[in-house]
Amino acid sequence: MNLFQKSVLNKYLKTQDEHKIVAAFEKLKVYQSDKEHIKEYNEEVFQDGFLKEIFVDVFGYKLNTIDKDNYNLVREKKNVSDSKKADGAILKEGEVFCVIELKDTTTKDLTKVETQAFGYQSGHTNCNYVIISNFEKLNFYIKNKVDKVEFNLFTATLEEFRTIYLCLQADNLLASLPTKLKDETLAKDKSVKEGLYKDY
Repeated sequence: MNLFQKSVLNKYLKTQDEHKIVAAFEKLKVYQSDKEHIKEYNEEVFQDGFLKEIFVDVFGYKLNTIDKDNYNLVREKKNVSDSKKADGAILKEGEVFCVIELKDTTTKDLTKVETQAFGYQSGHTNCNYVIISNFEKLNFYIKNKVDKVEFNLFTATLEEFRTIYLCLQADNLLASLPTKLKDETLAKDKSVKEGLYKDY
């Protein structure tokens, strides 16, 4: 979680509704309580369940199979440039804003899925984010493979969940809050380095 500086995280956490964070975390705890069953599911069987339990119930997205008219989350979104499909996508103004690639828990190393997931990202002009998950771990990428945050959905505490919520909650992600967090962290790091050089 070193992508974001603690002072920057704390600044943005103060803008969030604590009651909503706690309510969302309670829903994640329901998911965590079912982790032994989730480990038994293969990729195809649980994809819809995962999108609903995590992205709809916890993070507040609207799935097109539930909200037919006013949705921002879809299953199996085709690339514009070819016929390849990501397992899911978050939409902003009808355009793919974030691609979601899902595997089951037998896929231990999510970095092995990066090439596939970023292949989907490159097929959408306005896609700034990539999510890869095996139902347990969730890797969240901002524009590239380097700038990522790794979460464990099975073991996340309330404190860890606050960062997950800042990044993935529907209003936050669609407002590009993760990019703002990253940019402010980079600016702070730069000013600290410049201050150190001045001291020498």
